[in-house]
Amino acid sequence: MEGPPGKTLLRMASLSLAIHGTPILSDVSLTLEEGRITGLVGESGSGKSMTALALIGLLPKGSATTGAIHMDDTDLTQLAERQWLGIRGNDIGMIFQEPMTALNPVQTIGAQVSETLRLRGTSRAEALRIAREKLDRVGLGPIPLDRYPHELSGGQRQRVCIALAIARRPRLLIADEPTTALDVTTQAQILDLLRDLVRDEGMALLLITHDLGVVAGLADEVAVMKDGAIVEADTTEALFRTRAHPYTRDLLAAAQPKPRPARTVEPAPVLTADTVTRRYGALTAVDGVSLTLHRGECLGLVGESGCGKSTLTRALLGLEPVQEGSIALLDRPVGPAMTRADRARISVVFQDPYGSFDPRWTVRRLVQEPFHLTGKPADAEARAITALEQVGLSAGDLDKYPHEFSGGQRQRIAIARALITAPEVLVLDEAVSALDVRVRAQVLALLNDLRVRLGLAYLFITHDLTVVRAVADRVLVMQTGRIAEEGPTADIFERPAHDYTRALLAAAPTIPAKWLRGDQH
Repeated sequence: MEGPPGKTLLRMASLSLAIHGTPILSDVSLTLEEGRITGLVGESGSGKSMTALALIGLLPKGSATTGAIHMDDTDLTQLAERQWLGIRGNDIGMIFQEPMTALNPVQTIGAQVSETLRLRGTSRAEALRIAREKLDRVGLGPIPLDRYPHELSGGQRQRVCIALAIARRPRLLIADEPTTALDVTTQAQILDLLRDLVRDEGMALLLITHDLGVVAGLADEVAVMKDGAIVEADTTEALFRTRAHPYTRDLLAAAQPKPRPARTVEPAPVLTADTVTRRYGALTAVDGVSLTLHRGECLGLVGESGCGKSTLTRALLGLEPVQEGSIALLDRPVGPAMTRADRARISVVFQDPYGSFDPRWTVRRLVQEPFHLTGKPADAEARAITALEQVGLSAGDLDKYPHEFSGGQRQRIAIARALITAPEVLVLDEAVSALDVRVRAQVLALLNDLRVRLGLAYLFITHDLTVVRAVADRVLVMQTGRIAEEGPTADIFERPAHDYTRALLAAAPTIPAKWLRGDQH
């Protein structure tokens, strides 16, 4: 974006934070200026979100800070909670990562956007008028105020969250991973909206993300966090060109995985779909889709939210019947009446391991969970240990709980759970989209190693085109229930034939190649 410097709105000076005596942030300094976007990047646990919570006065109990956060002539670190109530919303607004969690599912969007105004004494009629105005501003003009969050798409829900954050026209907007769960075209629309808000309203934006492509395309300045400290900060282009700190170089290397070399996969079908159609009433979610997955192959499936990927996935897993066409796994029919032995041959790894795990279960129980579908064998314990060892964990992890592991380790446990039945096919449903770039690179390397060692076939479903280019042998592009285009990965990315494929590729955030090469302007 690279706009001119603006008036300083907020200055964080040498902020350090400890929670119950444990150091969390160390000597963090940030300057946020009106009309400009500052990116704050780093891995999970680096301190990004705690920095945001400090800025909005929502630190957990047991927190102790030193340093200062100045907004105008006020040091925010010295405010009592009653004083913070006058800052939040009025001066600082926040957009959270997951809109379905941030929004109340039993309240209409009009009630939620107007609530923050009603709490300040605005009349109901005036609050609803402003709510309508803000929802219009974020591109939801056609959506009535009486809609509920579940009636909206993911992108529309995130727009509601933005409308909530700007309802009282704050001067600073904090966006914490606002596009992580969105497909590339929806993500591009949300980022354009945030850029327009900064330009038109003159507010400052702190964009917290682990997506370096997003930062490269949006931010004026970037600060890189590691272990609670800022290790490097500069204007966006200068930081990407110079990469002075080793950690910054590591992040950038992990964010740019190399395209998968072309290779020939021997024809050996393990999973096939023949003109599959799935309808829900008048809605045709999957419309005549055919595909073939071969042994040892990684087949990518990409497309926007609502294109039919999830419905097709449920059908391929035998969780939903289809009205037309057929699905076969190793020449055996797939469907709700599958035998236990057939179900053992296909497994799935979901996007969020924390969401797909029962937090009260130990790893032993979690990894052995698939046996409730296939029947528990006598050597279940030994197979659980083997599955953990295959993903780089050990028998010593069996009695631990999910919260005792990092995000990458939890995803390894999810992969171990999928492997325990010795499947032929793994369905990977956005399996790395919630991971930091370095952890993502490690999990992708693990998946490639497992595919080679165990002869697995992967159906890799994702909205991250960078990832699919690095892992897939072939790609299917899905649009409105149909396969718009399919072919070898290199052909899809270098010579896309369909307008929809070209639109997806154009919307994907990227780091300019000349910055990474160090070219001059």
